[in-house]
Amino acid sequence: MSTSIRPPARARPLRQARFGHVLRMVLALSLYAGLATAQQREGVDVGGNSAFARLVPADQIEQSAGLEYSKLLQQAESKNALAPADNPQLQRLRAMARNIIPHAMAWNQRAKGWKWEVNLIGSNQVNAFCMPGGKIVFYTGILNNLKLTDDEAAMVMGHEIAHALREHARERMGKNAATGMGANLLSQILGLGQVGQTVTHYGAQLLTLQFSREDESEADLVGMELAARAGYDPRAGVTLWQKMSAANKGAPPQWLSTHPSGKTRIAEIQATLPRVMPLYERAPKPGKAVQRP
Repeated sequence: MSTSIRPPARARPLRQARFGHVLRMVLALSLYAGLATAQQREGVDVGGNSAFARLVPADQIEQSAGLEYSKLLQQAESKNALAPADNPQLQRLRAMARNIIPHAMAWNQRAKGWKWEVNLIGSNQVNAFCMPGGKIVFYTGILNNLKLTDDEAAMVMGHEIAHALREHARERMGKNAATGMGANLLSQILGLGQVGQTVTHYGAQLLTLQFSREDESEADLVGMELAARAGYDPRAGVTLWQKMSAANKGAPPQWLSTHPSGKTRIAEIQATLPRVMPLYERAPKPGKAVQRP
């Protein structure tokens, strides 16, 4: 027979009540953020960023991402896997980013101050990501194995940039912090201050975070809009996912390990096309001097 130490009978309900109140506060803040940003706009509408993201400081998340990014590039360079500046594929990606990034600011004002970087690492991994603060990496595997067109690669880049703009990593960390903080969460929300994490700890989390299916669906839609406004055909999202499904026999590749199925994504993309096609049709096309009407 084992024994355990239990809190006083009246203490546990009190903490539970406080935590319930905390969760209601978070939901209220999230709703307020959504209402504050909800406008009649052309394109997709996914509401405001999660209030959970506000539980951890954005500047430290971005600083941590920068440090982890530098380490990754150093490791790649030590293995002669980091593409040089004159690499045609890297030049292609950087030109794509220059077209897409100007449209990012409407989704997150912090993006104006980000020091955007795009790099290419030689690896068979079918992988790509954008860390908080605009730190982008593509692996050659995703370009070569899937033989991505510019439009398809732009859908991937838009998707990954959307994760950073929507602060999904920061939101995940905020939810982790909320789980650990319990009854103290309310004061942290109201103060919007530190939660006792360090830059090093944030960096470690960045390497292990997994986004939810809702995050991934949201990034698909925002990424489609970003690419469409930059002049890339959003219908390429359909062919991208057809290639993904064929290459992985219906299972998601490494970079999409928690994503919805290909069929689900294709259906969502097709349903959203009427909202983004007008943006694409009006946009100057990459490499062409097309004027907006």
